Amino acid sequence: MIKKHPGAKLKGKVEQVLAATGRNFVSQPVDQLSLTMEGIEGDFHSGITRKSGGREPWYQRGTVMRNERQVSILSVEELDEIAWDLSLDSVQPGWLGANLVFSGIPNMSFLPPRTQLFFEGGVTLRVDGYNAPCRLAGGEVARGSGAEPGEGGDYSRSDLALAFKSEADMKRGLVAWVEKEGVIRPGETVTARIWEQWIYVSA
Repeated sequence: MIKKHPGAKLKGKVEQVLAATGRNFVSQPVDQLSLTMEGIEGDFHSGITRKSGGREPWYQRGTVMRNERQVSILSVEELDEIAWDLSLDSVQPGWLGANLVFSGIPNMSFLPPRTQLFFEGGVTLRVDGYNAPCRLAGGEVARGSGAEPGEGGDYSRSDLALAFKSEADMKRGLVAWVEKEGVIRPGETVTARIWEQWIYVSA
């Protein structure tokens, strides 16, 4: 029998806003984020569409598809847990390509797909789902923390990058897309609306 779980609302705070305005996903703190239906203006992940990669093995790599990964969201509390597990003083959100860093929402990486994020300034984001850790992000953690690179000077092949993949499991945050345009600034309240949930069982 399928069990339904009631919806809920949780409040948190926007601690940082960041944008990746260079040639890769690494992001830097900014004063505010301007969001359109294409995502964050000038950000590495902006666009209505994107090309498929290793996360979409059901498509030929490079297939044009809907961009559901416009915005990357991390949690202060989960970043602290990752740093602790990796024996680091800190893990900076920019190393992981974060656009938003929240505080106050417990187990934020577990927020389910379809959750709406309502920001005090008027923006609404829709959560697509969990953003699984990868070696590329782990490589930037290794580089930023001063760890030794891996074979051939490749930080993504370092021991720390490999450890990141396991230690960041279900703490790596979320990806979302823009449902309502506007501007997000640090210090805003964000309300997560979690819809009624259930686990589908075929028989």
